[in-house]
Amino acid sequence: MNILILGGGGREHALAWAVLQNPKCDRLIVAPGNAGIAQIAECAALDILDGGAVAVFCEEEAVDLVIIGPEAPLAAGVADRLREAGILVFGPSQAAARLESSKSFAKAVCAAAGAPTAAYRHFTDAQAARDHVRAHGAPIVVKADGLAAGKGVIVAETEAQALAAIDEMFGGAFGEAGAEVVIEEFMTGEEASFFVLCDGETALPIGTAQDHKRVGEGDTGPNTGGMGAYSPAPVMTGAVTQRALDEIVRPVLAEMVRRGTPCSGVLFVGLMIEAGAPRLVEFNVRFGDPEAQALMMRLGGQALDLMQASAEGRLAEMSVNWADDHAICVVMAARGYPGDYEKGSVIGGIEDCPEDSFHQVFHAGTARRDGRFVADGGRVLGVTARGASLREASDRAYGMVDRIDWPEGFCRRDIGWRAL
Repeated sequence: MNILILGGGGREHALAWAVLQNPKCDRLIVAPGNAGIAQIAECAALDILDGGAVAVFCEEEAVDLVIIGPEAPLAAGVADRLREAGILVFGPSQAAARLESSKSFAKAVCAAAGAPTAAYRHFTDAQAARDHVRAHGAPIVVKADGLAAGKGVIVAETEAQALAAIDEMFGGAFGEAGAEVVIEEFMTGEEASFFVLCDGETALPIGTAQDHKRVGEGDTGPNTGGMGAYSPAPVMTGAVTQRALDEIVRPVLAEMVRRGTPCSGVLFVGLMIEAGAPRLVEFNVRFGDPEAQALMMRLGGQALDLMQASAEGRLAEMSVNWADDHAICVVMAARGYPGDYEKGSVIGGIEDCPEDSFHQVFHAGTARRDGRFVADGGRVLGVTARGASLREASDRAYGMVDRIDWPEGFCRRDIGWRAL
């Protein structure tokens, strides 16, 4: 098979690595890719938000399957354009991608499906939103309704923080994403990520993970796109997983079918679990980053078979072969992230790290300059390892971190601390 992956971050590097473990893959192209991906696959300069351009490229290059990594092309309808051209694609339609691209839409679907989630209100007017906060107090959660690259969620511990978040969103801090706002009750419990492949009504669980959003150790400081993740999530017991499937995933997929917009691809189910009861925090319609790095290390080459079955509507005949193992991804970021940071610092030592089915350094934001890797983003590397226990995986990952020579970078040293 000739396979095209759209995207250029750590998630896409992990997907590319897993796809290449499968002998089915003859040729792998990643657009736009990054400096790390370029070492294992062809990279193509392609506007991945232009479905027509992607379709033409697929026809010219005889691409058999397209795997869409990030949310933006899905929200832009790239999967629809590819399906119209008769190209096999892993990822939902623009209509189904609204489960991620509109938080108010996802809430309405949950209400119709009877799926447990936080109580909420949807606002298009700043004053009405402020009045709601003053009436309900804090803690409270303020979310930009649209796609805000993982940054449009403010967990306000005080009323003043919530009011400031409303002003910021309606003031344009998140662009169009914040033109409408969803305000939710604050849920308590433990968060976990549940990943399910779907092809309409069939749901096939493919793994659980927990990530660390806050920049500082002990889960302190501002939120980020994710500073690390580990899989599996201990809180996702068999009973909790079954409840999440029965009470959230399957009713929501059935409701999407009822609306004439079946969901195909991956459903990333963000959960809050308290006393064994899961409630939905939010949906994403793509793999998480850095959760994908840990998941792909555990899935390996079967990931391609599973994604192909989703694209072809054959998930009912598939099963996942899990090893009894653990994986952990430690994100190395540029100093200053998630605030201002500088690009261009040289990263040494990556080539000194082992590369096998237990150790991988996935590139998220790197470039090549004068034959050396340089930082080209906020989150730069995803140092990922697998082991028989989480402690073994953690020791392997931090062993690689210690080999990387990058004074301008930093990481958290406590990824997985809850489980460890």
